[in-house]
Amino acid sequence: MAYTRIAAVTGANKGIGLAVVRNLALQYPSSASNNGPLLIYLTARDQQRGEDAVKALQDDAQLRKAKALASDGGLASIKYHPLDISKPKSIRDFASFLEEKHPDGIDMLVNNAGIAMQGFDENVVKETLQCNYYGTLLATQSILPLIRAGGRLVNVSSMAGHLTSKYSRANISAFTSSTTVDEITKLMEAFTMAVNQGKEKEQGWPSAAYAVSKCGIIGMTRAVARQQRQEGSTVLVNSCCPGFVSTDMTRGRGAKTVDEGAQTPVLLALGDIGGVSGEFWQHEKVIEW
Repeated sequence: MAYTRIAAVTGANKGIGLAVVRNLALQYPSSASNNGPLLIYLTARDQQRGEDAVKALQDDAQLRKAKALASDGGLASIKYHPLDISKPKSIRDFASFLEEKHPDGIDMLVNNAGIAMQGFDENVVKETLQCNYYGTLLATQSILPLIRAGGRLVNVSSMAGHLTSKYSRANISAFTSSTTVDEITKLMEAFTMAVNQGKEKEQGWPSAAYAVSKCGIIGMTRAVARQQRQEGSTVLVNSCCPGFVSTDMTRGRGAKTVDEGAQTPVLLALGDIGGVSGEFWQHEKVIEW
């Protein structure tokens, strides 16, 4: 089948990522993005889990009732592809695959993959930032050039990424005044160094690797969007918090269902957002960082 729209969702074998894939398939036909068949790449680290997720969606009662999938006469097709955003080679391999398979480009990337580790020490910080910040950054930088004019890039962050009173005024100012990815990366490096020295609180950082990694995603996304505008690109680049969703990551404590949590990322990938780029969204609207 010839596809006119191509999407990719990372970390999509369960939770919010899986719900994003489902809701892209459900909402695409009525969206302004619809101009023919849609192919969605559901990516995950584990092949068996990824392929099981694709099968679960093919058997999904909601998708079947809506006749959303091509197998039921609909517009969307879903394929698994391996991707581990904690490994740079995996990211580059996926970008190369997309470029070779779709030389005319893709239309949407939702960077949802991430980890939340227990505890707080140097190792937790290193692993969390490697996946959540540096992995999302490399996926953004590697795949953004493949997104066609008018396309969308969505980086899923978290309400944990808010700049709260746990940050010093100096660090908050450094984040909010940053205009480049390098500036945000240097802040991630400063946090890592402070933790290694056992001085993160003294230097104005929260003792929370996940929160700082997600804060970095918001700042990095703003900087990438700014650069895109300066280069005349029409690709819209935004970050979002899906809300407090009941998933494995929240240990089932969230107030939202995964489908409710998917609404903001899907809006940013498919919906009419008035050309807004570089903002942080929650509950389907722009909010303050």
